[in-house]
Amino acid sequence: MFWGMSYETDAIVVGSGIAGLSFALKLAGKGWHVALITKKNSAESNTNNAQGGIACVMDSTDGFEAHVRDTLEAGDGLCDEEVARAIVQAAPERVRELADVGVVFSRDEATGSFDLGQEGGHSHRRILHVKDLTGAAIEAALLGAVAASSRIRVLEHFLAIDLITRAGLAGGGGGVAGNAVLGLYALDVRQDRVVTMRAPVVVLATGGVGQVYQFTTNPSIATGDGIAMAYRAGVPISNMEFVQFHPTAFYTADGSRSLISEAVRGEGAVLCDFAGNAFMLAYHPRADLAPRDVVARAIDNEMKKSGSPHVWLDIRKHGEEALRQRFPYIFETCRQNGINMDRDLIPVVPAAHYLCGGVRAGLDGSTALSGLYACGEVACTGLHGANRLASNSLLEAVVLAHNGAQSVDALLRRRAPVVDKVPGWQDGNVTDSDERVVLSHNWNELRQTMWDYVGIVRTTKRLVRAQARIQALTREIHEYYWNFKVDPSLIVLRNLAQVASLVVECALQRRESRGLHFISDFPQKSPFLRDTIATRHA
Repeated sequence: MFWGMSYETDAIVVGSGIAGLSFALKLAGKGWHVALITKKNSAESNTNNAQGGIACVMDSTDGFEAHVRDTLEAGDGLCDEEVARAIVQAAPERVRELADVGVVFSRDEATGSFDLGQEGGHSHRRILHVKDLTGAAIEAALLGAVAASSRIRVLEHFLAIDLITRAGLAGGGGGVAGNAVLGLYALDVRQDRVVTMRAPVVVLATGGVGQVYQFTTNPSIATGDGIAMAYRAGVPISNMEFVQFHPTAFYTADGSRSLISEAVRGEGAVLCDFAGNAFMLAYHPRADLAPRDVVARAIDNEMKKSGSPHVWLDIRKHGEEALRQRFPYIFETCRQNGINMDRDLIPVVPAAHYLCGGVRAGLDGSTALSGLYACGEVACTGLHGANRLASNSLLEAVVLAHNGAQSVDALLRRRAPVVDKVPGWQDGNVTDSDERVVLSHNWNELRQTMWDYVGIVRTTKRLVRAQARIQALTREIHEYYWNFKVDPSLIVLRNLAQVASLVVECALQRRESRGLHFISDFPQKSPFLRDTIATRHA
């Protein structure tokens, strides 16, 4: 409940994508009161933009072991096989639950069975979808269920600033031993005030980090807030170097990038160079259905060889009616940009898309900090390894939400009475900055630096240059943060700078090329398999 500038509840969920909504629903179903905060409207999330679908074994010719094998192959040696097997085996039941809340997956008109798609890296058709708007359909269904729950309070335009921890209040900075989360501070954007939110459980479901790059398929909300907050609280962050660049984003001269789903290649689309020649078979035996890291590097190489601004995607083998039926959103996006999918080649380029690293979390979403959970793209569970298999992300989110709610339920039932006093937010010098334009300049410089130096192909020299530039930007942002009243642009930029620093730190740790991390200095794989770890210490 609200008491002026403070709020107290059983659990706080940060983020309103499939991970956050599912976690909140599961907790409410167990009788707990949940505050679900989201920094924009509740429907704005990476989930809402997910076109492809959710991977799940549903066909008699497929099997769990085949799905696990595909996941491990895509992950290039770094997947946790036990985690992958547990998530894959849990998939059918979690998918049935999505159907129960109103997600109507596409079915074959002739047989009535699920219309299963196939995407890069998958050996079988196992992608359940709702045409090419799967994420939006799941988001709508979950939002409806959340709205119907009396135990969930949705707070829109609430931007989480930092976690409140027992050690932090005692004057300590990092470290998680004996520490516990007590809540968080959040900016109520509409009221322009910082609210103290108190709870023994905080769930980070804040999505990815795409906005740290100049070109991304992610919406504006993908700024790595949860990762930055967890790091500042001393929670280990892992494998941040593995940023997945989606191979096929629609190319426009103005720099905007909209996703052309992996499913388009799953239905037979072929990548061609600028002259119209297919090229993927030269890079991988699965050709256009190779794992995403292979396809993205292949496109990057073809563009560099020819000097062309993009490559082509050819799906003209299908007629207009079939394409409109299977890919209505993509068809309309192309049409609005002067491209008819049934007659024209589609200009595509890679763009930052998905983070395979993040806050280290178990199969139940638990982290090293007592009471703090991470679910969805913000978490690093070991499922994705060095490269995510297409459409495993939505699956991971619903499985972790289910497991996590059981863990939180047990934690709350055995918790001791909370006696910690949580102070209100102190703004310090609340003078509004008269140089806010500098913040947008800093954001642009940060994103340009990451794109130029920490992209699809890297070198140690470029990473060191990026590190120096990010450190200089961080110092400037730090000065703003402590001297001026916080606002959304400042909070987000602070988080982006932290995330950029973590990506570079982890990339410099990995002296090999594996999965999504390709570094020219070390083109071979190391025989030693290890995760990279970044931890803030006091």
